[in-house]
Amino acid sequence: MSTIPKSTLMGLEETPEGQTKVCFLDCLRLIERLHRRMLDVVKMRLEETGRTDINSVQALLLYNIGDHEMTAGELRTRGYYLGSNVSYNLKKLVEMGYIEQERSEHDRRSTRVRLSDKGREVSALLSALYDEQLVEILDGKHLDDDSLRHLRNALRNLERYWAEQINFSAL
Repeated sequence: MSTIPKSTLMGLEETPEGQTKVCFLDCLRLIERLHRRMLDVVKMRLEETGRTDINSVQALLLYNIGDHEMTAGELRTRGYYLGSNVSYNLKKLVEMGYIEQERSEHDRRSTRVRLSDKGREVSALLSALYDEQLVEILDGKHLDDDSLRHLRNALRNLERYWAEQINFSAL
């Protein structure tokens, strides 16, 4: 069953091309909704463990930094942070003691960030959550290894297509 409002579809499902468009639009909505659901699951785990001082986006940022040391710009270019307010979240995480920050020796305008012990605890919490979920997904027959690989490849192809669109229009 499609999650697209009927007013948007208006007869699209009557042709093979229309069915494909309905499927594509449904996939776009699912991608967005899955990300929001994942953030809700992270928020729930944070609350269960008494970590109410950070939000799920900040926790995900800590997880993505992991053992690396990098600049705020690198967080965005590596795809570790998708929002526009990375500086705000980094500042808050530094203030709360989750991230350590220091000026780059080569470029004094740039700062490098890494996780503190407190930040590593949250990163480990998310790592354990993802491990649990993977086991449950595979054991519960929601997905198998093959389906997961096909899904990853399809999503990477879609990401590559959109990246090409952005790079092409920038020329």
